[in-house]
Amino acid sequence: MNTLKFLNKVPGGMLLCPLLIGAVIHTAAPHAGTYFGSFTGGFFTGLSPLLAVFFVCLGATLDLKGTPYILRKGGVLLGTKVAFALLVGAVAGHLLGEDTVSGGLLGGLSTLAIVAALNDTNGGIYVSLMGQYGNKRDAGAYSLMSVESGPFLTMVTLGVVGLSAFPWQALLGAIIPLILGFVLGNLDKNLRAFLAPLVPGLVPFLGLALGLTIDLRVVASAGLVGLVLGLFVVFVGGGVLLLADKLTGGNGVAGIAAATTAGNAAIVPAAVAEANPAYAHAAGTATVIVSASVVVTAILCPLATAFWARHVSRHESAQIMPTSDDSQSNEQSPETAHS
Repeated sequence: MNTLKFLNKVPGGMLLCPLLIGAVIHTAAPHAGTYFGSFTGGFFTGLSPLLAVFFVCLGATLDLKGTPYILRKGGVLLGTKVAFALLVGAVAGHLLGEDTVSGGLLGGLSTLAIVAALNDTNGGIYVSLMGQYGNKRDAGAYSLMSVESGPFLTMVTLGVVGLSAFPWQALLGAIIPLILGFVLGNLDKNLRAFLAPLVPGLVPFLGLALGLTIDLRVVASAGLVGLVLGLFVVFVGGGVLLLADKLTGGNGVAGIAAATTAGNAAIVPAAVAEANPAYAHAAGTATVIVSASVVVTAILCPLATAFWARHVSRHESAQIMPTSDDSQSNEQSPETAHS
């Protein structure tokens, strides 16, 4: 049995298969981590340490010459996500205001749920997909995109007054591991060679740890609304991000990989409601709908990214291969030269 070969054949399989296994375990036995405790229990809540190690190893692969690229890529993806959320939020706000849809197929949908789902990228999925399909500099762009984490941008998008400054400690804490690895890798090439192979090796562990935070039952409880919102985030939001990535010199893979809803986005509706009671009645259903979007995007985004990465690879291969006209001209060139 060649498990590694199978995982490489499945689109996004190195991340997606462990993620689904973890989600099934968490859904069937949500208290398994507490029951077993010790190292097993630590794995159920160990996503943050794993990401920290991943970023150290990733940072070691980044060359000093690539820093401007990381800032540009991260700025483009972050700016595009924020601008898109603002646009969609403005339209939804005009149609729904602060209320929720009272009934029908989209019952429970609100501007709060839409903006919260759009405004926070799942960093674990993004860096894992970049480790498998992208390049190391694109993965490092998440250090800037991590500004999305938490309720701040959602509150700004909704026009909520109450959070006047971004918590700089959280931003700094998100990039310290990457900076540490970056310094180590640029000071000593041997350390870079030692840490670099660990980047793809950590991807399945990140996938499993991500899955152990996902409850598949939220999809059923959110119904069609959560599914539709997740599809919108991946395909409509992903299309916008893909275009922005390509317009700035990328191939679009990083754009699609950023089209997710982060797990911690599920707590944003409650935080927004605390800051502005006008959203209190929408917070409960928004939490469930955003949680469903987390699950849907975690499954679909790796598939979409893998599909686009293969498309890009085939297109690049076709450009490298000589055309039939070129081959004929090459065959005729000696005769032409002789004549």
